[in-house]
Amino acid sequence: MQPQLPIEVDAETGVWTTDKLPMLYVPRHFFTNNHTAVEAALGREKYAQILYQAGHKSAYYWCDKEAKQHGMSGLDVYKHYLKRLSQRGWGLFSFSEVDAANASASIKLLNSSFVLQQPEAHGKLCYMFAGWFAGAMDWVSDTGGNPLRSVCSETQCGGEGHDHCVFTVTAVAA
Repeated sequence: MQPQLPIEVDAETGVWTTDKLPMLYVPRHFFTNNHTAVEAALGREKYAQILYQAGHKSAYYWCDKEAKQHGMSGLDVYKHYLKRLSQRGWGLFSFSEVDAANASASIKLLNSSFVLQQPEAHGKLCYMFAGWFAGAMDWVSDTGGNPLRSVCSETQCGGEGHDHCVFTVTAVAA
C-alpha cells in the first residue's frame, strides 16, 4: 500500500507539502524519543498542558486551511482531519459519536503511534492528541455560528491495556 495523501516536494528547497501545507517526515522513534524526553524534563502534567494549547491552535489552523483548500465546511472538515491524521501514521482515528450542535464527540484511536513505539510504557500515553480534537471542534463551532467551546481528554488508552484509545470531547460548561 502506498501513502493515501498527496505529497509534493519542492525541487529547490526540499520542502514537503500536503494540500499546500509544509510537512515534516520523521521516523516514529525519533519523534517519540523527543516527546518522552521533554515529558521527563517538564513532567507529564505540565507538558500535557503545553501540548494541549499548541495542539488546539494547530488543529484550528489546519481545519481553516483545509476547508479553504478543499471547499469543505463543518463536520466534513473534522472528518477530513481524522482521515489525514490516520494517513500520516499517527494511528487510525474515527468518530464513535459526534454531535456538532453540542460540541461533543467520542473519537476512537486504533494502533496509536505512541502505544506501538512504547510497548513497555503504561498509562495514558496519547494525551498529545486531546488539544487537537478540541481545536477541531472549536473550529466547527466557530464556523457554524455555535458559541460553545469544547474540551477534550483521553479517557482510555491502549497504554492501559485496552485494545484502543478513546478521546472524549465535551462542551465547556457556561
